[in-house]
Formats: sequence, C-alpha cells, structure tokens
Amino acid sequence: MDLFHFQEEAPGSVFWHAKGWTLFLQLISYMRRRQSEAGYVEVNSPDMMEKSLWEASGHWEKFGDHMFTTQTPDDKTFCCKPMNCPGHVQIFKHGLKSYRDLPLRVAEFGKVHRYEPSGALHGLMRVRSFTQDDAHVFCTPEQITQECIKINDLMMTIYKEFGFDNVKIKFSDRPEKRVGSDEIWDRSEEALKAVLEAAGVEWELNSGEGAFYGPKLEYVLRDAIGRDWQCGTTQLDFNLPGRLGAVYIGADGEKHEPVMVHRAMFGSLERFTGILIEQHAGRFPLWLAPTQIVVAPIVSDADEYGLALQQKCLAAGLRCEIDLRNEKINYKVREHSHAKVPVMFVVGMREAQEDTVSVRRLGDKHQKVMSVEEAIAQMVIDTAAPDQV
Repeated sequence: MDLFHFQEEAPGSVFWHAKGWTLFLQLISYMRRRQSEAGYVEVNSPDMMEKSLWEASGHWEKFGDHMFTTQTPDDKTFCCKPMNCPGHVQIFKHGLKSYRDLPLRVAEFGKVHRYEPSGALHGLMRVRSFTQDDAHVFCTPEQITQECIKINDLMMTIYKEFGFDNVKIKFSDRPEKRVGSDEIWDRSEEALKAVLEAAGVEWELNSGEGAFYGPKLEYVLRDAIGRDWQCGTTQLDFNLPGRLGAVYIGADGEKHEPVMVHRAMFGSLERFTGILIEQHAGRFPLWLAPTQIVVAPIVSDADEYGLALQQKCLAAGLRCEIDLRNEKINYKVREHSHAKVPVMFVVGMREAQEDTVSVRRLGDKHQKVMSVEEAIAQMVIDTAAPDQV
C-alpha cells in the first residue's frame, strides 16, 4: 500500500510515505475536530527542554534511562521530551489563573521520543518516536469526576466510530516506584474509582501499573486478529502541578494547586494506525482511505476526459488519482484493487460522449454507470467522516 517504511539508520522511527502521511493527517484532523467540540484548546510545546525541568518534574529520576539527551557546547544537558505534560504545566503557569478559568483543557499532537531496546521494537506497534493525541485537563478537586466522565464518554464514542466495540478498561493503582505521599495516592485512587462507579462501566484491576505520579485508567482495544493493544489512558495527578509550581486563585482568594488529568485517546497515533491496518486488512473506510478514487481511462483517447474528471473530483475535496498508463483496464482494476483503493472511476469514449462514469467499488464485481455530477455528489456524501455525517 506504500504507506511507510523503516530502516536501520533510524530504528523505531517511521518514514511516512505520501499515502501514509495522508492517512495520518486524517486521524489528526478527526481528533482535532472532536477535541475542539469538547472544549479543548490546542497548544504546542518544545521538543527539547533542559534536564533541570525533567529533574523538577520527577521524570529524570523515574524515566531517565529511557530519555534521549544531548550535551551542548555550553555544558548544558537537554532532553528530547518523552511526554508532553511538563510543557503543558509551563503553559498553564504563564499568566495568573483563577478558579473561573477551570477546567482548562489543553491538547497537543506532540512528538515524543523514548528509548526502547531494539529487541522490543515491533513495527508501528512499538516505536521510539511517536505522536500522541495528548491532553491535560487542569481542574479543581470538585471537577474531577465530571471531567473524567466526559473523557470516558468521548473516548468510547470515538472508538465506536472506528469500529471498536470490544473495549476493556483497566484500573492501574500505585506502582512501587512513585512520587507523592500515601495520603495523596489514597485521594487520587478513590477519586478515579468514583469516576468508574459514576460512569457505570465494567473494569478490571491492573495492580501496581499506575504512572509514577498517579493512578490511571487504560483503554485496551482488541484488533481483528485477536490481539489486545492499550491505546487510551486517563491518569489522575495530584503531584506534578505542585512539583512544578502550578497554582490558581480559588474563590477564597488563596492559592491552590490544580488537579491535573492526563488524557490520550488514540494514544500513539503510530500504534493506532497499525491497529487500523489490521482491523480493516488495509480496506480503510472511504473517509480515511489515502486515495479515495482512481480514474482509469480505458483507452488513451479518453485521457483528456479522465483528467478533467480528476480535476472535478479534486475540486470537490476528494482524494483522487488518475492512471494514464498504457495498460489494459483489467490490469489497472486488478492492481488498484490489490492496493485497496476503494473506488475506481472507469471511463472510455462512451462515457466521454455522454458525460458519465462507470463506478466500480472495491469488492463489487458490478459497475454502476452514473452522470459525473451524480457520482461526485454521492462520493462527497460517502467520504464524510463519522463525526461529520
């Protein structure tokens, strides 16, 4: 399908080809719309920050062995970010916040880098460099339950729109290696369990597997070949805002530390892409397919008509290519079917004279002759994303 490749010079990092990157951007566009509707603002934090910030956050002590670092000529150590949360706290701290500003929902499609042993790398499913649909909700303790339920509802709706109905939720409590007092951990675990009870969802205990700063919910998807993959997470954090000096002014006029809810829904976009490839066996839904239509002229005399048809498709916002090779139409159909192109517009001299197109859908042996206007209008409807229908 010509989506991506890996090579030895960049282990665990994806070389996205044009079609793969188109697919990747469609996922981001979809999630960007869903987040905007849910009240998130999108930000972007630096890819590389000084080691002192990661020491203050606690990540260096707990996660330093998995971080990529570089030494500058002025003897400073910088780290490629393995997660986005410290950067989002810095954005929260810029300017005084009031309780009236909360909850503040901050989202980023952030590229993160984590060292994984070469033996643990596994295609798109486990990489060293990946993009998260990461977000952090800064809220008051009273807002925790409501915000986490909203996250759960949004996440389950999104998974359903991608065809995943079998979703397991795991509750991960305090790990042995952690920051914060037992009292804080008691509060955060009780708060997250209250969310599960209020949401009325089934869950299972994943003992000792919480983040080092707080407990979490893990959303596990099962792909079409029966493998389980952890994608989304909701993590409750009473520790990091205080460690990094984040405060808001409460109704009492005093300074308070916000609660921080870490949230990702796709999780790793690379992993989610891999799951989608398995789930659909490459036959992506029309809205997601990198190439939605291939125009295939039967004879060279129909090339000009085919090119005009392609331009009409592009003008309608459809992702359309044209195959002008001097090959038999059966060869073209077979090749593009093998590449999982969902729709072909087959055109010859009759179609050119009648301003029509023969529409052939992947897996359907029959073609349907339609006017160009009708065919394009139908494709615009059929290629709408699930949230736009």
